[in-house]
Amino acid sequence: MGAIPPSSAADQVAPIVGEERVITPGPGGRILTNTGVWSPDGQWLVYDVRSDPAGDLFDGCRIEAVHVETGEVRLIYQSTNGASCGVVTHHPQRPLVAFILGPENPTPDWRYGPNHRQGVIVDTRVPGVFTRMDARDLVPPVSAGSLRGGTHVHVWDAAGDWLAYTYNDALVEPGLRDIGIAIPGHHVTVKPGHPRNHDGDWFCALVTRTVAAPRPGSDEIKRANEEGWIGTEGYLKQDGSRQRRAIAFQGQVVAADGKEVTEVFVVDLPDQLTDEALHAARSSSTDRLQPLHGSEQRRLTRTTDRRFPGIQGTRHWLRSSPVGEWIAFFMKDDAGVSQIWTVSPATGELKQLTRNPSDISTTMTWSSDGRWIAHGLAGRVCLTNTATGQTRPIVSRADAKMLADPGSPNGDGEQRNVHGEIRKEACVISPDGSRIAFVRSVGHSARTTNRICVIQLEEPLSAP
Repeated sequence: MGAIPPSSAADQVAPIVGEERVITPGPGGRILTNTGVWSPDGQWLVYDVRSDPAGDLFDGCRIEAVHVETGEVRLIYQSTNGASCGVVTHHPQRPLVAFILGPENPTPDWRYGPNHRQGVIVDTRVPGVFTRMDARDLVPPVSAGSLRGGTHVHVWDAAGDWLAYTYNDALVEPGLRDIGIAIPGHHVTVKPGHPRNHDGDWFCALVTRTVAAPRPGSDEIKRANEEGWIGTEGYLKQDGSRQRRAIAFQGQVVAADGKEVTEVFVVDLPDQLTDEALHAARSSSTDRLQPLHGSEQRRLTRTTDRRFPGIQGTRHWLRSSPVGEWIAFFMKDDAGVSQIWTVSPATGELKQLTRNPSDISTTMTWSSDGRWIAHGLAGRVCLTNTATGQTRPIVSRADAKMLADPGSPNGDGEQRNVHGEIRKEACVISPDGSRIAFVRSVGHSARTTNRICVIQLEEPLSAP
């Protein structure tokens, strides 16, 4: 591994010090989700297991948790009857996890895929027992609060009250993707009539508007995905009022020249599920599920005239600063390097945050005080200062000493080699800001092992 890839000379003399540890040393295809991997006390990490080294084959049958101090592994859920499970996220305050569950007893016409999965929730104190988040109703007219397809990447809001997810319909235009929300306390009972129908414990609704063929040059989109909640309490609008519930997401538009470009969108949501919203859901079209009454979708970025337009770089989910002032995403600069950019959900103001010589290589998370963004870069876990845009790699104390004194014994200004490629899916700061979790792939081909790793920072990024 080469020298530290800083964005300025100042970073080179003042690296951030942290010690990396392997938490799961044994063989396995472990995958961390891009957010929500930490238990509220910061002691456990939740993950899924898959058989292929890249994690592309969704065939895992277990959801597990590992203790970051002792290495103890606990089984949270094991699927049965041919179902697969994965992409787990932890509730920010309670001992609950949400994850994808594929079809049990799959058949040729109903096997795992974007349109056939569901969200389930397990209380970690009662492992193995799940409740269904989303109800499914494949017999028109759709029951209020149910869906007709598959949900994916279930992400809790900051309070753990609502869940967001992506959705693919199983009956109408299944290639489109939307963002939906799930609200607890509204059990949904579905009528019989289809073997894949089932009840759900949360009221579900879509909140985005997609079309099969967007008009070139318009704000219409055919895909909404890679979303993130905005702020711990929403964001402040230009008039000074607070939008308490909002989701940022990536939306695919068609530029005037016919090329597809992915831009940043936001959807403002009602504060709560009203009787009016419930009535609108009951009267929704049987052709396409209509968005939740009161949701307002709008486009934030307009980058089609740039040399490298739209969101680009490694796959990532949009992430908001804790106060909701900025939404972070990846876009290429004029040299073609993928950098972190930010956009205001209130005004649409666009800023380039980083100016690194190489691409951001993993997903990202903000520290709870909003001062740092953690991500991968040039084979290292790094932290970007959100005030200055400077990216600083995290190094061990021994490496920091060698970098500060290249003339010392064994000191050559280079970091000691840390084996294994950092996977792109996750780089997640712990709730107290003292640790960062990620995955390294070690080995080659079928013998590759995905090891969950944690960096313990000498100085926490934020106070508990």
